[in-house]
Amino acid sequence: MSLDKSKNLIPRILILALFLVPLIYFNDFYNHFYVYLSSNVITGIITQQWHIVILCILLFMAFLIPLSYRRKANWIEYSLVSAFFVSLFIEMYGIPLTVLFASKYFFTPGTQLPPNIISFYFLGVGFGMDVAMTYGAILMLIGMFIIIIGWIKLYKSTKKDGLVTDGIYAYSRHPQYLGFIFIILGWLFGWPTIITVILAPILIYKYIRVCRAEEEDVSKEFPEYNKYKKDVPLFI
Repeated sequence: MSLDKSKNLIPRILILALFLVPLIYFNDFYNHFYVYLSSNVITGIITQQWHIVILCILLFMAFLIPLSYRRKANWIEYSLVSAFFVSLFIEMYGIPLTVLFASKYFFTPGTQLPPNIISFYFLGVGFGMDVAMTYGAILMLIGMFIIIIGWIKLYKSTKKDGLVTDGIYAYSRHPQYLGFIFIILGWLFGWPTIITVILAPILIYKYIRVCRAEEEDVSKEFPEYNKYKKDVPLFI
């Protein structure tokens, strides 16, 4: 195995171990998904906290800014992910429309919510996180970290011509899209309701399509990109 091929081995092992966690804690994750998808979470949901809604939307929309340092903006993709975050946070902390709708048909009195392992207050609002939600938060933090590292590298390279192939881009051709996929999966695990179950796979598929389309454009302008593709994986 060459050095170029082996340098991603440790990150891949760590990611594999991370994604084995739901299997290790299968019962906790199963109960979490059952309660949320059946809308029994209605008994413990946060509502009418519009300052939290606005803050979360602004925070996660800010992670779209780094994509402006890529070759060109893809406004269709921006609109889709923006709609995801807006609807997600309105559902979580504003008005749980899909939860209220589904609870009319699937709510089971006496169903126990998964126990919280983390509890805290933020801006006067109490939050509780079970195992699956904590796991989702970890995925999101990893995604944010990857996006920020990619953003810093791209920002420093804005005045340079040519491809960015060093730093984090020596390990992943699309680290920022990888970061967004981690964030989307984090919300899917943390808040598995109608919105995330439907939109999360669509967004991930869209990101993969965008990656492929961007690579076709870059390959036409920079023939050396084809060698870069052979040396560095799409995501990790």
